[in-house]
Amino acid sequence: MSASPSSSLPPVRLHPEAELARDALSTPLLSRAARLARWAGPETRVEAGGVLVEEQLPAAAEVLGLTGDDAAALASEAWRIAVDAGLVEVVDEEAGTVAAGEELGLLFGGSPRDVLDVWLAALEAVLADASVPDLDELIEAMDEGGEVDLSRLDWDAEAEAEFLDGVLGNLYLLTVSEDGPGDDPVPLPALAASMIVPDGSRVPTNDMLEQVSDAMMRLDEQFRLLEPVGLVDYRPVDEALMTDADDTAAQPSATVDDTDVSRYGMVRLTPLGCYGLRARLLDAGFAAPAVGELSDKGADALLDGTAAFPPAAAHAETRSWLAHRDPLAAARELLAAARGGDEGAPLRRLRCQQALSLVGPEAEPALRDVLDDAELGGLARVWLSEHGAADVPVPSQAMVFWLTIDTVAAQLAAEGNSEELQALVEGLAEQHSGFFAAAWRVDHPATADVLDAMGRLHPDKKVAKEARKAAFKARSQQG
Repeated sequence: MSASPSSSLPPVRLHPEAELARDALSTPLLSRAARLARWAGPETRVEAGGVLVEEQLPAAAEVLGLTGDDAAALASEAWRIAVDAGLVEVVDEEAGTVAAGEELGLLFGGSPRDVLDVWLAALEAVLADASVPDLDELIEAMDEGGEVDLSRLDWDAEAEAEFLDGVLGNLYLLTVSEDGPGDDPVPLPALAASMIVPDGSRVPTNDMLEQVSDAMMRLDEQFRLLEPVGLVDYRPVDEALMTDADDTAAQPSATVDDTDVSRYGMVRLTPLGCYGLRARLLDAGFAAPAVGELSDKGADALLDGTAAFPPAAAHAETRSWLAHRDPLAAARELLAAARGGDEGAPLRRLRCQQALSLVGPEAEPALRDVLDDAELGGLARVWLSEHGAADVPVPSQAMVFWLTIDTVAAQLAAEGNSEELQALVEGLAEQHSGFFAAAWRVDHPATADVLDAMGRLHPDKKVAKEARKAAFKARSQQG
């Protein structure tokens, strides 16, 4: 995954747990596992590892309504999930007897969270299966005594699991990012390339393309395994695209025809899949926020928590927070949390201003209370003017400049050196001929940093030089 555990991922919008629990119960794999767990009785026998004895597989397949060549294999897989997820427990290993597990009762009588916990256990079992070599590879690696010679397998268990985790992490990032495909499926070649082709590579090498093709083949197998547990919706690679097994490689080309990219495989995280991957990311130490989880926290947690959120997610989180509060009390709490001279304060005030834009005229008394506040008086005047309030006092020049520095500092923290910020910087310098002569005197902790940024961002060398000189003066003044 491209993000590190210490970095915060974009917030995900999760479906309600009750809805996700229903989805989990209806997934083919978990529903089959549950049916087998309820079918199992005193006569059911298992071998080492809790594997259902071969003689009872036909009966298990019949219970599941499975027919055809794959019936026994699908029944065996469902039974393994029942054991791994705790729906069935082995009572006596030597005798091979089983009984219903505690999780079976939770699956049908527990809370939605209980159901989802059982599903997560099933998901872990399937992910473990997806990281092992396929049957053909295992057969090829068997020695004369029928034992698998691991040295003959080009397989590293840890590397395989890490690669699949990375692919799923990238799929999660694409799904939750505001500029990503969202609910639209992702082409399999693009997902494979995201793990192999370095960022910034304009033209992948032939070696990279070959690795992408190999990865596509492996991912095609893995996503076929992951679909029945409800993690993804998957359209497999079109078998007609496979080259003849006698050719150089039985694999799809990594060169994709944009007009029919779906033939190379398309994958989409389901709402249940988003829930599952977020749970795994949290367990791995990632900061993986979800929209709505701040609704019962204080205004300080809201403003700090949404500081790094993209606009739409911050808007949704703030609406959720406001929905639980009286408008006037919420406005007062937001304004109190927005104060401060620390590095994060400008962005808190920007998020506060955005939050207050969602509050109606009931909040006016709270804004009038802070008109004389050095840090909040400017944004209070903006809010009152935008809401058509009467008798809004004209701000002093000092307040206008302080609010300007605060706003640019917040934009820098939120977006970095963006095109929008560059346009703002150019507009400020153009509208106020003496801007830099006055700006360096502003008593704001971020004044020097803001003027430095204006010097970097302004395309006019003369103006940029003025900004840098002003930044130097500001630092001298601040000691």
